[in-house]
Amino acid sequence: MQSKFVKYTFIIVLGLFALLAVYYTFSSSSAPEETTAVEEVLPTGPESLYLPLTDMEGNPVQIDSTKLAFVNVWATWCGPCNMEMPSIQTLYNKYKDNSKMAFYIISDEDAATVTPFIQRKGYQLPFFQYAGTYPRQLDGDAIPRTYILRNGQVLAQEIGANNWDDPKVIAFIEQQLQSL
Repeated sequence: MQSKFVKYTFIIVLGLFALLAVYYTFSSSSAPEETTAVEEVLPTGPESLYLPLTDMEGNPVQIDSTKLAFVNVWATWCGPCNMEMPSIQTLYNKYKDNSKMAFYIISDEDAATVTPFIQRKGYQLPFFQYAGTYPRQLDGDAIPRTYILRNGQVLAQEIGANNWDDPKVIAFIEQQLQSL
């Protein structure tokens, strides 16, 4: 009888820790962090942030430096990445026909891993792979990483999962689109 009590108590405590982890992942900030540090907003020109990509078929693609670019770095195995992906899909659906905005959902995994995953999940997002190394301003070992770029500058960044269809995010994007 004692061992069942210990087992159930352990399961309940473990479940509470899991709930807390999910809560803290999404409660930090729903709006992307605007960069203000001089080292993070460098007027280095579009070429430094707009490295070539490949689509899932291996065709070369260039990030469009004339648009507001939503760049998300993710992986199929990343739990927080998977938690935020539905909100990215919702945000994409809202802006996919806007000629001033472009989306780049980037993975370091190969197409043989990514393509079946996105098909199984039903995502209709533009998925890519970097065809080189990440520029210093977009490099990091944490995922998900999301950047909003314009004219070669990082306007906002979020390291970790976010709720991308939050009204604060949409207001930030609308403000940026108006200035294009």
